[in-house]
Amino acid sequence: MTAPISAADWERQRRAATEAMPDVIAQLGLPKVLLPYQARTVSLLESTAARVLFIEKSRRVGLTWGLAAYAVLRAGREKSAGGMDAMYISYSQEMTREFIDACAMWARAFAMAAMAADELLFEDANPADPSDTKHIQAFRIRFASGFEILALSSAPRGLRGKQGVVIIDEAAFVDSLAELLKAALAFLMWGGQVVVCSTHNGADNPFNQTVQDILAGRAPHKHVRIDFDDALRDGLYQRICLVTGKDWSPETEATWRQEIIDFYGDGADEELFCVPSMSSGAWLPAPLIEARMTAEAPVLRLELPGDYLYRSKLDQAVLLAPFIKDLADAVAALDLTAQFAAGFDFGRVADLSTLSLLAIEQRLKRREALSIEMRNVPGDEQKLVVGSVLEHVRGRLVGAAFDATGMGWTLAEDMGRRFGLRSDPEGSGAIMAVKFTEEWYRLHMPPLKAAFEDDMIAIGADAEHLSDLRVIKVIRGIARVPVTREGEKGKRRHGDYAIALALAHFASRMRWVEYGYRAATPVTGAGNNTADADDARRDDNWWRPPLGARLRGGF
Repeated sequence: MTAPISAADWERQRRAATEAMPDVIAQLGLPKVLLPYQARTVSLLESTAARVLFIEKSRRVGLTWGLAAYAVLRAGREKSAGGMDAMYISYSQEMTREFIDACAMWARAFAMAAMAADELLFEDANPADPSDTKHIQAFRIRFASGFEILALSSAPRGLRGKQGVVIIDEAAFVDSLAELLKAALAFLMWGGQVVVCSTHNGADNPFNQTVQDILAGRAPHKHVRIDFDDALRDGLYQRICLVTGKDWSPETEATWRQEIIDFYGDGADEELFCVPSMSSGAWLPAPLIEARMTAEAPVLRLELPGDYLYRSKLDQAVLLAPFIKDLADAVAALDLTAQFAAGFDFGRVADLSTLSLLAIEQRLKRREALSIEMRNVPGDEQKLVVGSVLEHVRGRLVGAAFDATGMGWTLAEDMGRRFGLRSDPEGSGAIMAVKFTEEWYRLHMPPLKAAFEDDMIAIGADAEHLSDLRVIKVIRGIARVPVTREGEKGKRRHGDYAIALALAHFASRMRWVEYGYRAATPVTGAGNNTADADDARRDDNWWRPPLGARLRGGF
């Protein structure tokens, strides 16, 4: 496989950076020599929680250099302090040699006792064919602690019989990542650690597939994402100016940033912004969607005439009455022993307004209980419909997520007045207002797809809903609804149901908190407290909840 940059360029860049770092350390001191994103990564690896860490990153951000610092910190400790061997693996010999050079620099900076870096060969025999023995070149630094840093080739058999921290750099470009991970994960049995770091190399690469499994909750590993702009915000270009002796300014940084993006051209998304390429087409296959359309979920549709607002109150009530009756019948039939989560995508002129109500079963499968579509329905009537559904399941509602872009914010805010508005994922309140961003789609669409693939969601059978789910495309590596609309003029669909379902599934996965209190029984008079309390309890209306007790999340 062709390296992303030439071996000569890589060696030149790494050598220049390594030779300049002692001067940088002298100016900044060791605590500040790591940039914030490098320091956060090292800190996460120092914690016991990150036994397996996947890092998707931009090129040219120096994360490998930060990982070298972590390898030295690990290998330089005594065993009682958590010391262990550190092994570095990548796809090219040049990268492994430069990693050892960076580790040697860090060992000197940390003043750790280390022997000189040396080169060695070890035999790698094929268990199935002992005559198939290869001599694998490796690089090593040994420490007084008894541990060592070993830079190996990417052959999976090279990890056999070893133990410690494994760092797989540019993992998307190694020859057999799946086999390499299988060998590396065995280290966890004896307290080892696995770090998998790479830029992307296509959407179908095992590296990206594992990242998607982590985001979907199917893999229990930790995940970090560092794109080019994240690194710049944390001072990457300022550090480059310090190392190269240039003067920094916002203007020069902006010019440099654009030059780098132009240099990568069409590959900039993948190389710099962590967006895997070669990903297009429908996100969910039709047979999979149809296989999950097993829920007995009524689909209620309301479409009002264009002159609805100009009609009399009586005419408006007559137009609404049949739908309101159907809605009342539908919510009355709901099984309120389950918990519920709702998602609402707002539309007024071109798009539909859609509501998806999911029941959360005992085994945590999400089963659609009701869906509603509204076209050309004014805001007050939409609030009436949505509020009626949420009010009916209020005692079992874990939360609802509302599209808060554009006019949708008004309806989300009004529902928040009634049920408690949540301003951030860790806050309180039943209504979460969501303003769609690429980051939101990146984080919350993979779990929805995983629910379809793992048979953990059931929706109602409906041809329009099938079409909406099929509209979702993978754009720049992220599943989302494209800007184009489908359908006849004036009645086009824009994947509206898919968005409502994604919001409902997101709401069902959020950390929802409900709290309240019970007021002390009022006692009147002196000397007859027990009798007064007994009289109060005999009163059928003795329990009167205080103002606001039914509001989730308080005022």
